[in-house]
Amino acid sequence: MALESFPPLALVAMRFVISGAILLTAARVMGAALPRGRELLVSAATGVLILGVGNGCLTFAELWIPSGIAALFVTLTPFWMVGIETLLPGGERLHVPTAAAMGVGLAGAGLLLGPDLLQQKAGGLVVRGFLVLQLGCAAWSFGSLYQRRQQGRAHPIVAGGVQQLAAGLAFALPALLLPQAPIRWSLRGAGALLYLVAFGSIVGYSSYVYALQKLPVAVVSIYSYVNPVVAVWLGWLVYREPFGWREAIATGTILLGVALVKRFSRGHGG
Repeated sequence: MALESFPPLALVAMRFVISGAILLTAARVMGAALPRGRELLVSAATGVLILGVGNGCLTFAELWIPSGIAALFVTLTPFWMVGIETLLPGGERLHVPTAAAMGVGLAGAGLLLGPDLLQQKAGGLVVRGFLVLQLGCAAWSFGSLYQRRQQGRAHPIVAGGVQQLAAGLAFALPALLLPQAPIRWSLRGAGALLYLVAFGSIVGYSSYVYALQKLPVAVVSIYSYVNPVVAVWLGWLVYREPFGWREAIATGTILLGVALVKRFSRGHGG
């Protein structure tokens, strides 16, 4: 919805400048410690990588492919994240039961969204969207894991506010200088932007950065399996999109995969 009113560069810039400013203002009012020095630079850099590149790639990809197909491609993020974590020095080792459980969740996402992919005719655009999204998944995963390894005084949610503001400012300059489609203000577009600021950034991303510091990598990574379930549920609730046996079985399969990943990760002390 937001892309109907805002071009990608402007959308990313506005979304994260607003959410980052709100979070950091609230942190300052509450007297929370703010990142300084190297901690500030690392938080800003990882914010540009995770949200600027990671979420920016998703925003651009949705110009070419439907959001449901994008959600399916993004379900490869856990494999990027767990794979990179395994390769990093001192990283958590990947166990076969955990990998199998991730495969269960991926199968559920494929059942949920796969028919939409098979109906797509613009093959070149689908391939372009897939490649751009994999770049975004790799940037999101590496930036998340690098941030996870940093020790600092600031609370993870405060560091997440710095990340959001840095990503928004990084996109603000190109949004102002580079040619792009004009902004078409509408109540629908403004509402979508506010939804992304409130639930996507302040609530959603803050929850993600907090969980990233508290849970095993494999458990955190499977958030991308839950996103399609939420999207299908909201589509049924708001637009009365169909929800039949296939959607119900796929949702159950995804939730089973999530439960198995949690079970096996805990079993290996993650």
